[in-house]
Amino acid sequence: MERLLGHPGAAMSGLQALVAVVVAAVAVAAALVLRRRQPGDGPMQPRAFLAPAQLDRRDFARPEAEWLVAVFSSASCQTCASMVAKAAVLASETVAVDDVEVSARAELHRRYAIDAVPIVVIADRDGVVRKSFVGPASATDVWAAVAEARDPGSTPHPL
Repeated sequence: MERLLGHPGAAMSGLQALVAVVVAAVAVAAALVLRRRQPGDGPMQPRAFLAPAQLDRRDFARPEAEWLVAVFSSASCQTCASMVAKAAVLASETVAVDDVEVSARAELHRRYAIDAVPIVVIADRDGVVRKSFVGPASATDVWAAVAEARDPGSTPHPL
C-alpha cells in the first residue's frame, strides 16, 4: 500500500479519512432519525379536561340532599372563587353546594381525576352527574343547568 499512495503515512491517512466519512454518515443518519421522532413545530392539540360522570355522594356535603353542586377549585384561582360564589347562591334544602378546594381535599381531586380547575358538577341523589362545566361559566348557565336538572324542560333550549 505504501507504493500505491506514495509515502509511508499515506496509507494511514486514507484509512483515517474513510473512518471519518463513515462516522459522519452515521451521525447524519442518527440526527435525521431523532429529528423525525420529535414533535414538529405544527399546532399542538389542546388537552381535554374532563369532569367526572359519577360521584359518590358520601364524599360531599349533605349526601342526603336531592341535588349536589360541587365546585372543584383551588385557593390560588380567581376564576374558581367566582364559580364558588355563583354556586353558593343555589344552596337550599334540596341543593347542597360543596367547594372542593384542592389543598384542603386533594384526595378527592385525585379520586375523581381532576386535572384542572374550576370544574363544576351538578349531580343527582345517586351521584350521576347531570351537567358539568370545565372552566369559567356564567351564573345564568350554572343556575339554568340546576333548574333544568331539577325540572327537565323548564328552561328554553338554544336553537
